[in-house]
Amino acid sequence: MRHDGLHERAGMNRQNRGSHDRIYDDYVDGSAVRKLQPSSVKRESARLVTRTRSARRNVVKAVPMNMGYIAVAAVAFVIVCCVLISYIKLQSDITNHITSISQLESQLNEMKLANDETYTKIMSSIDLEEIKRIAVNELGMKYAKEGQVVQYTGEGNDYVRQYSEIPK
Repeated sequence: MRHDGLHERAGMNRQNRGSHDRIYDDYVDGSAVRKLQPSSVKRESARLVTRTRSARRNVVKAVPMNMGYIAVAAVAFVIVCCVLISYIKLQSDITNHITSISQLESQLNEMKLANDETYTKIMSSIDLEEIKRIAVNELGMKYAKEGQVVQYTGEGNDYVRQYSEIPK
């Protein structure tokens, strides 16, 4: 027998009781009221249900790990490893090329400096007056007279080819 007077006093009828109804189901009117404790049978059944649910979850989790899944995962792992190794190799090649380029650039700069120094030494060692003296006195060269110089205008070429005698 259920005591509904408590619900009526709290302003609750049967439709609004909801979960409170379960609490009062085990109460009995009278002086020998039992305490609300689930019985050991209920506890054991609840534990078994929990264990079977977790066991089913474990079984469901273990099902996708078949040989096909492992093979696909292994192939994917190998592909990723190959891509990473080739990436690292490319990075190493780029670093080596940059180092090589910088060494070649420094070598080019050294060669340009050496070339400029040599050119400056050669130009400073040439005595144009001595060359003129040797040409005029020893080789018999003479300065050109007024009518001997012919002006020629090129058409943008850097050099002129002479295929025949220049007319007088």
